[in-house]
Amino acid sequence: MSAAITCRLCPHHCRLNPGQTGFCRARRNEKGHLVPSGYGYLSAMALDPIEKKPFRRFMPGSRILSIGFYGCNMRCAFCQNASISQTAPQKKDKRISPREILAAAADARENSGNIGVAYTYSEPLVNYEFVRDTAGLIRNAGMVNVLVTNGQCTDAVLDELLPLIDAVNVDLKGFRPEIYQKLGGDFETARHFIRRAAERCHVEVTTLIVPGLNDASEDIEEEARWLAGIDPDLTLHLTRYFPMYQMTKAPTAIASLKQLKAIAEKHLEHIYLGNV
Repeated sequence: MSAAITCRLCPHHCRLNPGQTGFCRARRNEKGHLVPSGYGYLSAMALDPIEKKPFRRFMPGSRILSIGFYGCNMRCAFCQNASISQTAPQKKDKRISPREILAAAADARENSGNIGVAYTYSEPLVNYEFVRDTAGLIRNAGMVNVLVTNGQCTDAVLDELLPLIDAVNVDLKGFRPEIYQKLGGDFETARHFIRRAAERCHVEVTTLIVPGLNDASEDIEEEARWLAGIDPDLTLHLTRYFPMYQMTKAPTAIASLKQLKAIAEKHLEHIYLGNV
């Protein structure tokens, strides 16, 4: 008889009976074996400007083949990609292999100047095995790997991925534990991810400023101070919220965003505003 197993990918540590799928909707207990049920099922693939990820200080002006998956291990009411992050892998779609991604990336390099692959759009870490397998091929082909993530994973996952990753943009949701509790994540896990990533590769951090949730000036100052303590050269993106998914409140005022930028500039030099 198949046994229950515990997924060790992220802080949720989902305990799954045979046939059950985890909180992220992308990992499943199949006959006592943990299976990444989203392996190879892409939600999107496009050649994007690197600035769209967003990166401002990693190979600016470049274009990168961007791939997305299904599922996420957080539940943000303001999610900008809820149609793919809050759904399970779509088995009706054609399954693609890491080698097919390599071929697409190489073709785009030859024809459009592609620099590598970005794992983005939804949360790539819930499909980290596909990221790992693809990233190794991309690295061996002389191209770069870029990860855009909420940083909700364990050290075991980081140990496998970080040696293959050239740049990371971490979506830091706010700077208080209760914000993460509300959104289904863990604050310390996100901070630990940023610290470890900064030891191995280029890191930029994005905080979507949502009125009434994470826009307190003292929070932003503390966040900027903490980031500067890791590396004063780190890049911070403060991005404007717009109504999305389950949240209907008015967009972030541009004046408020500029005020928060001025506060963060007490500690960091490289701060950019997004969606203004």
